[in-house]
Amino acid sequence: MCSANLLKVLLCTIVLNQCLGFFNQPQGTEKSEPDDCFCQLEGKIDECNCKIDTVDSFNNVKIFPRLQSLLVKDFFRFFKVNLRRPCPFWVDDSKCAMRYCHVEYCEQNEIPEGLKGEAKPATKYTENGEDDCDEHTNLGYLNTTISEKAQLDIEKWLAHDQAQDNFCVEEENGNDSEYVDLLLNPERFTGYAGESAHRIWRTIYLENCFRPKNTFSFNPYIQTATLNSMCLEERVFYRAISGLHASINIHLSANYLLSNKHGLSLKDPKGEWGPYLEEFRTRFSPESTNGEGPHWLRNLYFVYLIELRALAKAAPYLEREDYYTGNASEDYDTKMAIKDLLSVIKKFPDHFDETTMFKGTKEAEKLKYEFKQHFRNITRIMDCVGCDKCRLWGKLQTQGLGTALKILFGGQFDYDVAGNLRNRKEMQLKRNEIVSLLNAIGRLSTSIYKLDDFRQMMR
Repeated sequence: MCSANLLKVLLCTIVLNQCLGFFNQPQGTEKSEPDDCFCQLEGKIDECNCKIDTVDSFNNVKIFPRLQSLLVKDFFRFFKVNLRRPCPFWVDDSKCAMRYCHVEYCEQNEIPEGLKGEAKPATKYTENGEDDCDEHTNLGYLNTTISEKAQLDIEKWLAHDQAQDNFCVEEENGNDSEYVDLLLNPERFTGYAGESAHRIWRTIYLENCFRPKNTFSFNPYIQTATLNSMCLEERVFYRAISGLHASINIHLSANYLLSNKHGLSLKDPKGEWGPYLEEFRTRFSPESTNGEGPHWLRNLYFVYLIELRALAKAAPYLEREDYYTGNASEDYDTKMAIKDLLSVIKKFPDHFDETTMFKGTKEAEKLKYEFKQHFRNITRIMDCVGCDKCRLWGKLQTQGLGTALKILFGGQFDYDVAGNLRNRKEMQLKRNEIVSLLNAIGRLSTSIYKLDDFRQMMR
């Protein structure tokens, strides 16, 4: 009897201590799920002197809002791209996996007068002439319609360009290149997945990224613990590609089709789009990425600093551009917005330091050549993406990063002691390069901003 009473007393004591421990626990120290904190990054960014919380504050408060207002300007919203170029490496006829997008411009009275003669029948009717408005098409549907006036203005912009020297594969030349309004074709989840999408990234990592010597793995992603066995230039290349990949995955998680999650009509052409935390966890949590997800997120900050440094280095050049579209008032506003953005970027204390790379020896020059050729191959791989919208944004962001690398490691901007550009012909940027560079940093900036949203959702 005494033993039974003693056992009851012990059990009560244990329960009481647990309750007291719970109520006395300081606020904010509750036990979390293992992956609840994986995106709460801190400390110094690899290969840089800057800390993550410094970049978060700088981007979210100063850079992100400026880019959001700049990138809606006409000069930056039209991007010329060739989406019909065949894949040079393999035969691929894959398409987006989901078919929920509504076909636009189904009715004749909905098509602008200047575009009626150019509209393709497939965008209006089925082959038998019946209205196809209610049928589903690819979720990655690309709206390539631009008004007649915009087409004429674009021809003037092209004549206004006096560019040379291209780092990436040419996008704007050729009969198959066309201007796309980026505001009508936002980057978001398209359902493009499966073997086709995996093959794109597998080819980029396994065949075009530098790998640790004397190692071989079918895993395309290099384990962070082995990166230090590679030289600085090789690590920079991998971190830049990994950061770009992470940024794209954040965009898809932050702009996800939610309609089917809430029982809404999937025939709605606009759908309901927004952040989907489970998709973000799948792409980045340690449990689903063999512990590498948080490192990939850190690489996002690294590639952001690379492109930020390129903008700072090219600032005297970019400040002298006219940003010509034919609309004098908007052109002036665009130029002032660029100057304001660059003035803020130049004050940032810890840009990426490109002067530590490719120093001195013939071996360094050889490595620099390989660096460039690897990246050019990656821009070619974008022609193998089986979803038009994914291909568009893949091309734009790789060209933007390629333009940043061209600025950092290509020709030189010839400045005098006062910081003025002596000779514009020493290095020139084409309009498409400037558009892709600013839109690419805009995508990275958005990723860092959205990453903070996902942190709040996890809390």
